[in-house]
Amino acid sequence: MRRAMAEAEVGDDVFGEDPTVRQLEEMAAEQLGKEAALFVASGTMGNLVSLLVHCGRGDEFILGDQSHTFFYEQGGSAGLGGIHPRTVPNQPDGTMALHHIEAAIRPDDIHFPRSRLIAVENTHTRCYGSPLDVDYMQVVGQIARRYEMKVHVDGARIFNAASALGVETRDLVADADSVTFCLSKGLGAPVGSVVCGTRDFIGEARRVRKVLGGGMRQAGVLAAGGIVALTQMLDRLADDHANAQKLAEGLADIDGLSIDPERVKTNIVYVEVMPCGTTWQLLPERLSSEGVRLLATGPNRLRAVTHYHITSDDIEYALGVFREVLG
Repeated sequence: MRRAMAEAEVGDDVFGEDPTVRQLEEMAAEQLGKEAALFVASGTMGNLVSLLVHCGRGDEFILGDQSHTFFYEQGGSAGLGGIHPRTVPNQPDGTMALHHIEAAIRPDDIHFPRSRLIAVENTHTRCYGSPLDVDYMQVVGQIARRYEMKVHVDGARIFNAASALGVETRDLVADADSVTFCLSKGLGAPVGSVVCGTRDFIGEARRVRKVLGGGMRQAGVLAAGGIVALTQMLDRLADDHANAQKLAEGLADIDGLSIDPERVKTNIVYVEVMPCGTTWQLLPERLSSEGVRLLATGPNRLRAVTHYHITSDDIEYALGVFREVLG
């Protein structure tokens, strides 16, 4: 991947002259069954670009209360776009109940903002990396069309979802008007995400990307890593899922930890640390000092993510460190 980046043919992408960026965008659009695509700096930028194209100031979009866009993207939709988020509860499997979505859609009344968009996350980060299946995605699309709304998919890990479900990625987003996916997560590239949609949508998205400061010049040095990701990293995502399952099953056997391995469907593992004196609060720091790095996502909740650089032997080592630290 680094060799491809060093040898990339480049141009000025602001003027659409970078051949490597264009190649990546064409590959991404083809993979997801969309007309066009746009390379952006991050998933957060990709989501915000999409929201700003779909919605105007004072419009409303519906999303889950545990979604990444609502939880971790600093309220950019409201702060920069004047777009009002309306949350509904995420279910344990990452879905939003269909009746909750429909109930949240505003009637045509001057007292209310206009409901413009339904935003779905697949896989769902805070819900154990759960994949949302084709049937669910289709019904969400049907609801949106019934009310003349659009659907955006935060598909940061959409290829993990497709791998876990054994389906084509394009089938998962066939009913979406726009979708973002990250090159820099399970696909292993150092930088970047891609937004996909119709040609008209991407044309507007390119304008929005520019005003957000996302117009990059010789961006082919970054896009080249994304091309390697799309050509060499997709078929091995199942290995990450197997390693995550191995980690979950091992953690379930350690006293002081609480985890349900059956909830682990892709490459994200959440584990609850049972309070035991003051030591449990120092657990992330002690694990990190032994080379096991997890993210604390709550007072006693840790998240582990498996990826290309994590092997089965690494899982064994991590479990050994857990046992030693908690022993």
